[in-house]
Amino acid sequence: MSIEVNGQTIETDEEGYLVNLSDWNEDVAAAIAKQENVEMTPNHWEVVNFLRQYYDEYQIAPAVRVLTKAIGKQLGEEKGNSKYLYELFPYGPAKQACKIAGLPKPTGCV
Repeated sequence: MSIEVNGQTIETDEEGYLVNLSDWNEDVAAAIAKQENVEMTPNHWEVVNFLRQYYDEYQIAPAVRVLTKAIGKQLGEEKGNSKYLYELFPYGPAKQACKIAGLPKPTGCV
């Protein structure tokens, strides 16, 4: 599978995750978000950028429980809870947000 972004073909796997993490940029993220029916706001970008930093540091995409805890620590308790994250990413904060962030599917996600 693939998506078209600014005249470039970006390869994705059968679930829509990037094959090459280096293909990611904000335009690619916006295209994936559109496919996912997610209207990107500054709050969405905050989570996406957090995930990319987390991945750079730990080389793993966090599962939802780890994500929730880590966001709470860094961005505050009002953002570090499942309700807030599911409002932003209704198909699963870890799974959907990682896809938009250009990261691999988190371990433990079905």
